[in-house]
Amino acid sequence: MGATMNIKAFKTATVKPLHVNPLKLSQPMGATLAFLGIKNCMPLMHGAQGCASFTKVLFTRHFNDPIAIQTTAVNDITAVIDGGERGISEAIENITKKVTPDLVGLFTTGMTETKGDDIKGASLLLQEKQKIVYVHTPDFEGGLESGWSLSVQNIISQLIAPTSNMRKDKVLLIPNVNLSPIEVEKLKETLEIMDFNVFALPDLSDSLDGHLGVKQGALSSGGISVAEIEKLGDAGLVLSIGRSVQKCGELFHEKFPQSTHLHFDSLIGLEASDDFYAKILAYTHEMSVPSVVKRWRARLQDVLLDTHFTLGKAKIVIADEPDSVYGIAKALQEVGASVEAFIAQRSSIQESFTCHVSVGDFEDVEKALPKYDMLMANYHGERIAHQHHKALLIRGFPNYEQVGVGLRHNILYEGSCNFLCEVANLLGHH
Repeated sequence: MGATMNIKAFKTATVKPLHVNPLKLSQPMGATLAFLGIKNCMPLMHGAQGCASFTKVLFTRHFNDPIAIQTTAVNDITAVIDGGERGISEAIENITKKVTPDLVGLFTTGMTETKGDDIKGASLLLQEKQKIVYVHTPDFEGGLESGWSLSVQNIISQLIAPTSNMRKDKVLLIPNVNLSPIEVEKLKETLEIMDFNVFALPDLSDSLDGHLGVKQGALSSGGISVAEIEKLGDAGLVLSIGRSVQKCGELFHEKFPQSTHLHFDSLIGLEASDDFYAKILAYTHEMSVPSVVKRWRARLQDVLLDTHFTLGKAKIVIADEPDSVYGIAKALQEVGASVEAFIAQRSSIQESFTCHVSVGDFEDVEKALPKYDMLMANYHGERIAHQHHKALLIRGFPNYEQVGVGLRHNILYEGSCNFLCEVANLLGHH
């Protein structure tokens, strides 16, 4: 419905000199999540102890699971006299005394970036002792999506071994940071039904999916292994899901030109799901869709009809990371909802929105909310929604209110049914 609208009429630019009640999260947080999707990995934040503590607490409360992370614990003394190498070396030494990580994911913060610490040099000095991937993620720029994306780009460039082989049935799936662990798993299962051998990078589907492990580990509990990452060069197909990771897919294709890169901005809603299956079938030269997929498409069509009576007259504000907001807004507009979007950081996806969109914070959200029926935002939007007596659907990071966050499935035909029914039921109840 919204696809025919004049997109240029909806563009806005933020002119605020600062964030009031910020919506966005930092780049180091995105990097932390990316490295938690690699098996037996230790995310190592090169910065002050408080930075790592805040990240650990936020994700522990969000996932209701232990989060493995270490820090180089830069303080006011070492920040002045140390060039970074010593702190990193000591942190690696302390980590390896207790555990043996397959990989250390080393990423920076604003303080160590401002200092200009040479993390590449420090990593090369330690490469005989410990396998390390280093990433520059200053928290004075970017956000959660860019921190995740930069980490994936560096994993691809630093870990995947060169090869001239190519397996047409091997798929590298690159999800964006907004996809829940169960959504990554559902994507893998969908592709496996179509006879693909799928590897997700990063893979949170068996790392932060909420499973009960044998014990609380000091390293990431699951995910893609380092050995599997190193052998990804022969993947014939690479799929990037979300504009924030499009560069990751392009980087892989540049490094391994024998591969095919397919990109999808969103997988929520009928149009996006149709596009996904159409491109996959074109790649495989298959003419028929699996019967289970056809059945879920028919169910989504019925859900679009059933929810149209509620959502067709609904007015909704969405505030989250750009890729997440884009997918949700597009799906809601398909069923006739009126949407206003606030995104946490600048993104090239802004140009593709078919609703009013701006880079904003919760102050902007609160000003817009009185004209709308529902707010979709993270846990920090709860006070605003209750104060203005609006329906609230919690999405994004963090979510301290609910359990089972890692099990939420809102993509492709099946997940889109779940999402639209959840929104319609919540609005009807409210």
